[in-house]
Formats: sequence, structure tokens, C-alpha cells
Amino acid sequence: MIGRLKGLLLEKQPPWMVVDVHGVGYELEASMNTFVALPAPGEQVSLYTHLTIRDDAHLLYGFGREHERALFRALIKVNGVGPKLALAILSGMDEDAFMRCIRDDDSKALTKLPGVGKKTAERLIIEMRDRFPEWEHGNDAPLALEATSGRAAPRDHLADAEAALVSLGYKLTEAAKMLADVDPNQTTEALIKAALTKRMSG
Repeated sequence: MIGRLKGLLLEKQPPWMVVDVHGVGYELEASMNTFVALPAPGEQVSLYTHLTIRDDAHLLYGFGREHERALFRALIKVNGVGPKLALAILSGMDEDAFMRCIRDDDSKALTKLPGVGKKTAERLIIEMRDRFPEWEHGNDAPLALEATSGRAAPRDHLADAEAALVSLGYKLTEAAKMLADVDPNQTTEALIKAALTKRMSG
């Protein structure tokens, strides 16, 4: 099991990144909450990881906080929730917001997340309430992630953000609508985060 990686961030294209650890490039997928905290390519990064082994692939997921990884691991134990949906949930809201939804039986907020219908939201509330002890008291200290600079973004950052939202499970028309009124002069990660915030508050 690969539990943690520390190395050079070679590239990032949400939701994917490549981290070089002593000459070996590890490809990881991450939530948008982790992505917005990543440094620029060429900088050092440290991530908690979770490895999923399938018949056709070995998939590695990266997290900026141990608490986020613990929630991811609890989510994929829920019937009908795989890694892709778990990442979409973690991208749409942070751990505290998710906890509030579960404790307040707020299925309406959960259904704003891509791939979460009414039945899935109800199942999450029922099953995750019992799983809280597995993750809510974990170490929440972030690893060495630094926010990217707020440089003006070229137009293709909007296209990158749109593609990332689609990869999370949103329809193309939904992604375009989420980005419609967002300030385009931001990094791709900031555009995605703003679009997700807009979606959840709308």
C-alpha cells in the first residue's frame, strides 16, 4: 500500500497530477479541494494517498489532509459509491460541510453533487452516520501544499476547468452554466472551486 508521497509536482491537469519521487512519476487523481491548494509545477509537494487495485488498473488518489483521505475511504465503503463519486463529493464540499449534511439529514444539499440522486443521498445519510467514528477524529493537519498564485488566466483555463467539471460527473451544459459568471482571470483550480461553490450555494 502506498500511503504517502513526497516529491516534485511535474504537472497538474484537474483532476490529475504527476508527482516525481526519486525519478518515478506517480499519476494521481485528487479532489478539487486538494487541487486548489497545490503549488505550481516544479515545486515540492507532499500528499496522503490511497491505492485502489482493479483487474485492469492500479489507481492512486491524492489528498492534502489525512482527514480528507479518511472520509474518502469511508465513502467508498458505502453501497453504490465508488472512487469517482467519492471524489466528486469531496470536490463539491469539504469535510465539515459534509458532516453537517449528514447530521442535519440534509439530502437536498447532497443532491446538488454530480451523481447523487435522492436515493443515494438518503443512503449516504444513513450509512455515513454510522461511519463517523472511522474518520472524524483523524489528523487534519495539512501537508506541505501551497496555494497557487493568482496570475491572470488565459482563455484555455476556462476550457480546462470545464473539462475537469465534466470529469467529475457534471453534464457539459451544467459545467458551462457553473462557469458562466465566474471571474475568468484566475487559475484553472480557482475557476473550478468558484464554480463548485456557486453550484452548492445556488
